[in-house]
Amino acid sequence: MNARRYQFDNPLPTPRQETHLPVYQPQPMPGPAVYEDGRPIVVQHIHHAPPDRTVQRVALGAGVGGGAVAAGVFLGPMLATLLASAALPIAFIALALVSAAWGIGKVVSAVGGPEGESAAKNVAKARRNRG
Repeated sequence: MNARRYQFDNPLPTPRQETHLPVYQPQPMPGPAVYEDGRPIVVQHIHHAPPDRTVQRVALGAGVGGGAVAAGVFLGPMLATLLASAALPIAFIALALVSAAWGIGKVVSAVGGPEGESAAKNVAKARRNRG
């Protein structure tokens, strides 16, 4: 044996033999391609488009890092949900304040006698002049 050559316990792997994978070729449908009344059978495959990621693509093209894009993907819908869920309590509070002011105005004009009626008229006049 040559002293300069290495000896390995396992031999070199043999080169892989290329195997040609079968290629799918569509075949016509078995049976009639029309209904009994003569209408053709139409096989239609509908593919749904992926969600639009235009903003993320523009951000990546502008050199923004992938972490910022991922944060936009996750935080964008969460921000929209937060704003929508915050709008409902604010609308409810506004409705409660308007109805309370209307009720107080009615009670003041009904109970106050002539002074309450004149106060209600002054408030109504001030609203007309302001708006």
